Amino acid sequence: MESEQGPWTSALSHLECARCATRYDADSPQNLCTCGTPLLVRYDLDAVGAAVSTSDIATRPPDLWRYRELLPVRDQKNVVTLGEGMTPILPLPTYGARIGVPGLLAKDEGMLPTGSFKARGAAVGVSRARELGIERITMPTNGNAGAAWATYAARAGMASLIVMPGEAPPITRMECAMAGARLYIVDGLIGDAGTLAAQAVAEGWFNTSTLKEPYRIEGKKTMGLEIVEQLGWRMPDVIVYPTGGGVGLIGIRKALDELLTLGWLTGKLPRLVAVQSSGVAPIVRAYESGAETAQPWENAKTVAFGINVASAIGDFLILRAVRDTGGIAIAVDDEDTLAAQAACAAAEGVLMCPEGAATLAAVEQLRAGGWLAGDEEVVVLNTGSDLKYPHTAAMADLPVLAKDAVLPL
Repeated sequence: MESEQGPWTSALSHLECARCATRYDADSPQNLCTCGTPLLVRYDLDAVGAAVSTSDIATRPPDLWRYRELLPVRDQKNVVTLGEGMTPILPLPTYGARIGVPGLLAKDEGMLPTGSFKARGAAVGVSRARELGIERITMPTNGNAGAAWATYAARAGMASLIVMPGEAPPITRMECAMAGARLYIVDGLIGDAGTLAAQAVAEGWFNTSTLKEPYRIEGKKTMGLEIVEQLGWRMPDVIVYPTGGGVGLIGIRKALDELLTLGWLTGKLPRLVAVQSSGVAPIVRAYESGAETAQPWENAKTVAFGINVASAIGDFLILRAVRDTGGIAIAVDDEDTLAAQAACAAAEGVLMCPEGAATLAAVEQLRAGGWLAGDEEVVVLNTGSDLKYPHTAAMADLPVLAKDAVLPL
């Protein structure tokens, strides 16, 4: 099948266990390796290099499907899209200078369909599920992922069953319900939601939980592809990412590795920074102790609900991405996150979600501690729209004036 820009070609080759390297058939539905580890998508990169160049990609529509050779959907007719991709990278010069990092940039994922970066994983994951003949999907979610997958499932004509904690943002609950999902609320955390969703899996619903199917990460990696293309096919010095399940961070690292292998990038990888809340920081604790995996966090709680993940199945991949690039894992207090959110909005007109604002607090902390020298080009990820989190807004009580009042200027 041909698109407006020529033949639609995915270089999808096979799936590979991230731990034991066992190969799996990519054209059958797959979840985890038999060893319990996530599977990663592999491509014939030699074929990609022979067939396409960065100048070819530049001629394509500004959505994530411009990278189709490095995405797993074989036939364009199976693509399920709402126009996702190519979110802006915004300079934050005033706020950046204030915290000592004038080269601060933010990639704003809040402009995506469903209001968060989760639309990327849902677009690719649902498209591939459709291609593989899957008709019913299920997942536990802290909110945004469920909203995205339910929405894209509706677009694809699939059934979805979503389980989320009671403290998830109410707007994400509304999104799932409006998209026709079978939505269940659990009095607990994301792990408890996962236990309930497992009942649906046992009844034949396909498991699309974080890293328990291989294609969500392929959508998320397009953040990395876009960053380097938007910077002129070069890498920034540092990329700072709010980390719960960590799919985005793992995906960005995967994207950079693939581009280096293709020769579309050269040089040193950016230092990757995993940001967590001090109220739920299993990756930070593992990083600081030198551990290769992270132990579950007890009594997890944070205002940045999207990163309220006590235990991540991809913990070893997150830690590997951070350590291999000379990066760091850092925890920030909720108070600092909300203060950074308000300060950036006032200085730049950029209102970040709590998870995105956590990256700002981390950058300030890393600069104050000397880990950042201040002359680096630093890209932070704002993973969603703060309009989904009205309860976190730091706003004083506002005066109510009579209709005939004189403004107190």
